[in-house]
Formats: sequence, structure tokens, C-alpha cells
Amino acid sequence: MSSNSLRHVESMSQLPSGAGKISQLNAVVLGESLASEENDLVFPSKEFSGQALVSSPQQYMEMHKRSMDDPAAFWSDIASEFYWKQKWGDQVFSENLDVRKGPISIEWFKGGITNICYNCLDKNVEAGLGDKTAIHWEGNELGVDASLTYSELLQRVCQLANYLKDNGVKKGDAVVIYLPMLMELPIAMLACARIGAVHSVVFAGFSADSLAQRIVDCKPNVILTCNAVKRGPKTINLKAIVDAALDQSSKDGVSVGICLTYDNSLATTRENTKWQNGRDVWWQDVISQYPTSCEVEWVDAEDPLFLLYTSGSTGKPKGVLHTTGGYMIYTATTFKYAFDYKSTDVYWCTADCGWITGHSYVTYGPMLNGATVVVFEGAPNYPDPGRCWDIVDKYKVSIFYTAPTLVRSLMRDDDKFVTRHSRKSLRVLGSVGEPINPSAWRWFFNVVGDSRCPISDTWWQTETGGFMITPLPGAWPQKPGSATFPFFGVQPVIVDEKGNEIEGECSGYLCVKGSWPGAFRTLFGDHERYETTYFKPFAGYYFSGDGCSRDKDGYYWLTGRVDDVINVSGHRIGTAEVESALVLHPQCAEAAVVGIEHELSRQEESSSSL
Repeated sequence: MSSNSLRHVESMSQLPSGAGKISQLNAVVLGESLASEENDLVFPSKEFSGQALVSSPQQYMEMHKRSMDDPAAFWSDIASEFYWKQKWGDQVFSENLDVRKGPISIEWFKGGITNICYNCLDKNVEAGLGDKTAIHWEGNELGVDASLTYSELLQRVCQLANYLKDNGVKKGDAVVIYLPMLMELPIAMLACARIGAVHSVVFAGFSADSLAQRIVDCKPNVILTCNAVKRGPKTINLKAIVDAALDQSSKDGVSVGICLTYDNSLATTRENTKWQNGRDVWWQDVISQYPTSCEVEWVDAEDPLFLLYTSGSTGKPKGVLHTTGGYMIYTATTFKYAFDYKSTDVYWCTADCGWITGHSYVTYGPMLNGATVVVFEGAPNYPDPGRCWDIVDKYKVSIFYTAPTLVRSLMRDDDKFVTRHSRKSLRVLGSVGEPINPSAWRWFFNVVGDSRCPISDTWWQTETGGFMITPLPGAWPQKPGSATFPFFGVQPVIVDEKGNEIEGECSGYLCVKGSWPGAFRTLFGDHERYETTYFKPFAGYYFSGDGCSRDKDGYYWLTGRVDDVINVSGHRIGTAEVESALVLHPQCAEAAVVGIEHELSRQEESSSSL
């Protein structure tokens, strides 16, 4: 990053209140006025920047430059803040991202021995955070809730870990988790990590066929599920889906020995749950009998942590494999800086743990920082479109992270569903999943955040493990719809169709030069597909599959998947650009938003992006 990339923002600390015109860009300051024009610069206030972890462009550029010039030292210093049973060797990382030079290989902290569950739970308890709330759980129905402290969460995790060990699950074994957003979902993930098992969470909404495909690929002996869940007024019989998937996988030669089923009595009864004796076990009948302490299985930094399947456009699901050490350091660090996390924050990410966002920014990233996390089982518009803000006020949520799809959905309802709630606790907002349209950005900023909360508009993917391009809320002005600048250790490049890097203001294919700790290491059982999909299109780079433009100030703007474009007179027009054009017309806005949301929901299984 050069100073030219931030040429309009370097003087931000000297800007007067109500900054006015700056280089033909309209500027506003947090809390002083609304963002009204698409080309607004939204500056952090002096108060926000004054307490921010990264408080200026200069501080960011110094840190980013060090992460580029000496990544080994930069990431080693951060990694040393976590617990390692044994430190890594002299070589902090090794990489080959060029298929012309041999097999693609990425390793970080190899030889280092650690455990991510220990760092999420035991380390925090030992640091005196045992009585701090780890999870606020909000049920589907109003008034149904629960909470766990870090000490209580550790005990629950140990009980499940002991059960899994007692039933033959050992280091390296796969465990499939098909659970809704109960507290038992992050508990299950952490229990697997504690004993070195590789968890594969499948979104509890995928079909029996999709679940069966994943079971056949990773061959677990145990699946964790629940009998049913309520999403809004609708009951979904998850156990019936699991039963159908297990029947199908058995026909394909993979039999699962144990189906541990949580009795979600708020959704259905045991009597209405189909049962197969000898395979099916009620969670509550067995887990409480196990000890509340469990020895940690210490693993190498490059040992697998989890598999998360994305379908791709055709063919069998791709099992994205993340390992332990680098992922741990990267998710913890991105969470801390992108949300300007403080120990007093209450954090709510609306994502399901069936997606990468729920892995990195519901479970691992926040808990590695000792954060208090809200986990919500229900639907954001049930019983009415004000449910999100009811939850924000109830738990005094200060960091709220959600998807543009939800933002656009809530925009369609009367603003009174937002404004009837206080929301005064909110400090930082976040966006994830696809490019956010500037009009949705401004509604989120103006209405939800009362024009006083910066928006961390993050770009990343299942494959990247954590944020790659993201605002740092106190460091520089934001442009509605732009992911702004790369995170530490990330060197994005925009290339043309021939793979030539394009400098300055431009548009093209978004790639990444060099590895970062959170990068996925392979596709499970198919390294050739890993290389072909991500590294062969542009040799020497990781190819994201996304289109991107960079403006004259160095800000990055994601334009969507490059396989979802229209070619017009040689210009490639992506979904984000189409949506931006459509919503400018009031008669088109509603239809445009609904159509884009339908397309994005279709892509959730057919795209390798987040």
C-alpha cells in the first residue's frame, strides 16, 4: 500500500467538524449528518478514532507495510499472544501458489502444537473470564432465552467431547453436525476441536440429498442433529431429513453408527420423532452423565480443524479444508481489528454456523477474543420485522454483523420497525455475504445506526477463512458500497483476462498475491480440483472468482462473481452493478431487490464464494 492509495484521507485527523467538500467528494462525519449521496465519504468522528485500535491511515499503512515486508515476524508476534504447547520451528510459513513450480502448498506455524478450543475457552477461564457471559441464546419465540458463562460453556463442551471419545471418535475423524442455531451447535464445534476431530457443519436447511453427499464424502461415524426446529411459525423436522440422508448414504456404501439427537421440545415431541434403535440416541439422556472436564488433544498447527462444503456450479460438493493454527490466528485478528473489538462489547452476527461466517465470526473469532456472543435461533422478521432491534436492545448489542440480503429485506418494511427501538447500544455495524448496494448501505447507516455507527463492509470467502478486504472503523473514511482496503498480510491484485496486473483505477479479476494464515489448504480428497479451480486460471495467484474495480483513491469495489456477468460491448457487468442501476428507479427498486435476493439464495449452494 502506498500513500497514494489513501491520498484523500491522510489528513482526516485535521478535518474540521462537518468536513464539507474534499476533492469534489461530499464528506460527512459520524453522528453529525446523514449520508445522502452515493459518493459520500463517511468519516469516523474524533471520538471514535480516538479510542480505536487503528486510529489513522498512517497507523494502518505502517502495520500493513510490516505485514507485507516481514510477514513471519508480524504474524509470529500476534501468534505469541495465544497458547502453544510447543512453539513452531524457525520457518513460520512456506508457500507455493504457482502451479508452474510444483504442487500448490501453504503452511503456517507448522510444528507448533496448540488447540483452538483451549484458546477459546480454557485460556479465557484461566484469565479470569470464567464468569463472563460467553453466549446469550435467543430462541425463536419471544421470551425464550438462555445464557452460558465461559466456565459453563467449557463444562458443556467437555461433556460432549467425553461422549464422542467414549464412542470411538478420535483425532482426525470426521463428525457431521446438522443442527440449527441452538447453543449446542457451537458447543458441538468446540467439542470436536477439543479432541482433534474434524467437524463438518451442514446448514440445517439443506436437503437430504445435499446432506447425504457430504456424509458420503467425509464418512463420519457420528452425526449430531436435533429432532426439529421452528423458524418463525414453521416447524422443520430435521430428524426426518437426517433419516432420509442416512438411508441414501447407506445405499452409497457409507453407514453412520450414531445419530445423537437433541430433543428440541419447543418444536416437537419425542413421540412424534421417528426412531431407529441402536443408532439413534437422545442427547439429553446421555451427555449429562459425562464428566465436565476433558483433556485436550494437542494438535499441529497444520492438522485439520474443519471441512465446510460448497457445491460449486456443477459436480459433487467441494470440501474446503481449514487447518488449526493459521486459521486460529487469522480469525482472532480479523475479528479484533475489523470490528474494533473492546472487552465490553456485546457482539451479534446473524449468520448460521452452517456457513463460514458462523465458523469464523460466531464461534472461533469472537471466543478467541473472550467476547460475549448472541446466538439467535429464529427468523429476523418473526413475529414482526422489528425482531432484530428488539434483540439488540434486550442484550445491549454493540456490534451487529449481518448480510445485505437481510438489510434489503428490512428496508422494504416501514422504518418504524427500526425506530421504535432505542438501538443506542450499537457502536459498529457490519456487512457480509455479497456486495452491498450503496442505497442499502446508506439505509443501514442512516436508519439502523442513526448515522453514528461505521459499517465494516467485509469481503472474504469460505476459502479465505477470514476478512481479506475490510474497513477498519476508526482508521479512514468509508465510501458506501466499497470494502475499502486490504487487511494486514493481504495483497489483492486486479488482473486482466491474460493475468496481467492492472495498476491504479481499473476493473478486472480479483486475485491475491501470496498466502495468508487463514487460507484453506486443499479440497478434501481432491487437491487437483483445488489447484485447477483456484490457482490455474492465473498462475502465481489465488483467484477469487470475483470481479472487482479499484477507484482513483485506491478503494476496492466488489462487483460479484465473474461467472454471473453480462457482456455488453466488451464491458463485463456484474450483479452488483445491475442492482445499483435498477434501484435508482423507484418503480424498479422492489422488483430488483426481490430478484437479486432470489438469485443470491440460489447461489448459496451453487457458488464457491461466501
